[in-house]
Order: sequence, then structure tokens, then C-alpha cells
Amino acid sequence: MENKEKNGEIKENQVVKKKLDWSGSLIVAALAGAFGSSFLYGYNLSVVNAPTVYIKKFYNATWERRYSSSIDEGTLTLLWSITVSIFSIGGLVGAIIVTPIVKFFGRKYTLMLNNIFAVIAALLMGFSSLAGSFEMLILGRIIMGIDAGVSLSALPMYLSEISPKEIRGSLGQVTAIFICIGVFTGQVLGLPEIFGKESLWPYLFGVIIVPSVIQLVILPFLPESPRYLLLEKHDIHRAEKAFRTFLGKADVSYEVEEVLAESQIHRNVQLASILQLLRNRSVRWQIITVVVTMGCYQLCGLNAIWYYTNSIFSASGINHDTIPYVTLSTGATETLAAVFSGLVIERLGRRPLLIGGFGLMVVFFAVLTTSLTLQYHVSWLPFLSIACILAIIASFCIGPGGIPFVLTGEFFEQSQRPAAFMIAGTVNWLCNFAVGLLFPFIQSGLQTYCFLVFAVICLTGATYLFFVLPETKNKTLHEISQAFAKRNKVTLEVQEMDQYSAERKSSAEQESNFSPTKDNGEAECRIV
Repeated sequence: MENKEKNGEIKENQVVKKKLDWSGSLIVAALAGAFGSSFLYGYNLSVVNAPTVYIKKFYNATWERRYSSSIDEGTLTLLWSITVSIFSIGGLVGAIIVTPIVKFFGRKYTLMLNNIFAVIAALLMGFSSLAGSFEMLILGRIIMGIDAGVSLSALPMYLSEISPKEIRGSLGQVTAIFICIGVFTGQVLGLPEIFGKESLWPYLFGVIIVPSVIQLVILPFLPESPRYLLLEKHDIHRAEKAFRTFLGKADVSYEVEEVLAESQIHRNVQLASILQLLRNRSVRWQIITVVVTMGCYQLCGLNAIWYYTNSIFSASGINHDTIPYVTLSTGATETLAAVFSGLVIERLGRRPLLIGGFGLMVVFFAVLTTSLTLQYHVSWLPFLSIACILAIIASFCIGPGGIPFVLTGEFFEQSQRPAAFMIAGTVNWLCNFAVGLLFPFIQSGLQTYCFLVFAVICLTGATYLFFVLPETKNKTLHEISQAFAKRNKVTLEVQEMDQYSAERKSSAEQESNFSPTKDNGEAECRIV
């Protein structure tokens, strides 16, 4: 009878725990954080497409007013290319500066301060036409890129540190979901009935200020990351309060003890620099995996899909004026697939979604190449091409579109995480810029066969991840580190030596590791 009662209590506690995983504060933090961050990244990817013709007219009119002559086609193309691609340069700058910012200001306040970039960018771009200055639009794009570079590192970092491990993947997918929603919103607002007119295109950029203001209003009422407060600020009282708020329960002693227990394995909490992280053998495969996933994230060919969409829709017989509305199907597919991924990631795991997503893209790229090559010989093949486009977008969004951000937050201990996100962000934005720079040459040289290049990249990524990536679902950061440690004897030996040294510490020395301050201003506890 006693055993039955105990089992009943355990099951009841598990049910209660599951109910408490998704607290109101956790949901609000995820939605508000993503709306003012990853949403704006997705929005700025797509918002320049609809008003392209009108912006080029604005450039030409401004040039004529200044120099009393029309701008030549080459200069106009150069200005437009700079306007589009300079967003990536700003993103790279943001990814580089994010490490010191999150160190000194924390995760939440980094997201809040980052809105300064978004507001300045919105004002510059929104008033560029009124001021008759295309330089304001270009400057606004690079500042908006800085905002995106910071947010795509700070947001996943924040979400990974405030969420219980049971829902860490689902909450992490909020980043990808809002990127997709942002892309879709940019497509909708760019329709002729809304802001897709010559007189209204500046509003497409001015509305960027709205998500930023909403985030600035909501985030101050939410706590900072409890792990950041506990392990970097050494403020146990604020950390406990943050845990209570995000977990929705009064007793958080287990969570605090779990963080402190994990932190004993790695005692030096001084934040790792990029060079220190790269020289650290114990995270060698984690870094390689992050670089591969982030590289494949940008190089897998989704940008090429956007390039071909309109021409494929035209070839299928869709009226030119109707294409902008049909294109909405791509944004809707993107969003639905990302939501689906968020719902199933904690059931299926990261590995199946990531490897399966890349694998499906390989198949559909091959079919798309065949259908594009033969579409003028068989009347129904353009419709197969449309189906392939939607399938490739869905395959990308169910795994490769969001999981790389989740993995970066899961692979590294507290002190290494900012540097890891800086590496991931740098790879992300460099590859983004490389695609924008090289794709026109690849497309002109290979024509429809360019998709085979992306198929090879996806196949390479899927193969690597199949052999290297461990499943991280429902695992603590220490368990994930152990899974990687088994792949390298040197890594395992180093970890065993650290543990052996830790065991030889006296209990007095162990207690001092959790004291609020040390002689050097640093505490010696940190989390895996």
C-alpha cells in the first residue's frame, strides 16, 4: 500500500511538473523576446522585395535632383545591391559585439538595449524618402543588421537559460517561428492594398518601430536569466525569484541546487574568449558541429528558392498581378512548418528533425532540378516545381531553420555560451553574405543545375550530423557534454582530471566557490 501511495505521489508530482513547465511568464518572455528580435530579422529579409521598383525610382529621382542627370543602370544596380547586402554586414558586426554586451548587461537587458538600434534604423529608413536621402535608407539597413546580429545570439541564449530542459527545444523553436512570421508579415504588408505602393513604401520600414516598442514595454516586468544571475552575478536571491517566476512554483531549491551541482564540475567562471574556446579540446566537436549546422543553415539554398519563385509561378501560367498573392503560400508554409517543428521537437528530438530536414531537401532539390530542366517539354511540370518549392521550404523549417540556434544554447556551459554564440553568429552572417555575393554567378553559370550544388551541401550536412550529433532532448548540459566527451579520449581524460582535482578540494574550499565575491572579483562556480 505504501509503495502504491508513493508511486501515486510521484506520478502526481510529474503531472504537476509538466503543467508548470509552461508558466505564463515563460510564455510572455518567449513571445515578447522573439517579437522584438527574431521577428524583425525575418521581416527585414522579405520587406525589401515588394517595394524594389519604387525604391529604385526614389534612387533615380534623388540622383537627378542632385546631379541634374539620370543615374546609369550600373550605378543603380550597385546602390541597390549595397542596400540589400549591407544588412548582412551589419549582422556580422552585431554578432561580434554581442559577447561583451551580454556579459556586462545580461541577456534581458541586451535585448532591451538592442531596440535602440531598431528604433534608429526605423526612423532613418522611414524618413529617407521625405528627406530625399537614399543614404539614410542604406545606413538604416546596416543598423538594422546590427540589431539582427545581436538579437539572433542574445535571444536563443536567454530562452535556453530560462526554460526547463523538458521544453528547452520547443521554447528554442520560438526563435525560428517568429523569423518565419516576420517573413510572412513582410510579404503581407508589401501587398498593393497595404503598403506596396509608391507613396507608402516608407511605412514598410517605419513599422519596424512597433515590435521594438512592445518589447521595451513588456521585458522590464520579466526577470533576467536565473542562470546568469546565479553563476555570473552571484545573486542567489534574484536567481531564486527568477526561477519562481519562470517555473510558476514556490519551491525552486531543486533547480538552484541542480545548477550549483553542475557548476562544480567546471570551477573557473571567468567568461571564455573566442581564442580560449577554440583552444579548448573539451568542446572541439561542439564547435565543429555548430559551425557545420550554421553553415548549412545559410548555404542550403533557401535563398535560391526565393530567387526562382516568381519565374516558376509565371511558367506555371499564373497571372503576373496574382503572383504576389500566390507567393504568400511560401510564407504561410514556412510558418506552419516552424510551428509543427516546435510542437514535435520534444517528442521526436533534434537529430531526426535536423537530419531528416536536410535529407528531404536533397530529394526535393533533385526533383526540382529535373522539373525545371524539362518544364518547357511537359505542360504539368511547372506545377511539380511549385510543389517542390513548398516542400523544400517546409523541410527547411521543420529542422534546419531553427534547431541550429537551439543546439548552440545546449552545447556549451555558462561561461562559454557568449563566445559560442559569437562564433555561430559570425559563421551565420559570413555565409549569408557569401550566398548573396556568389549566388548570381552560380546561377548564371549552372542555370537550373545550381540546385544540385545546394543538394550536395545538404547531403554533406546530413551525413556529418548523422555520425556526430548526439540527441540532446531532455538532457542536462552536463549530460550533453559527456556525450561529446566520449568521442575524444583526450577530452574525456581532461574532464576526469578536472573531476579528480575537484574531489581533492576541501569542503571549506567548495563552499567558498559559491560565495558572492572573491579576491579577484570572480566566483569559481559555473554551469556546464
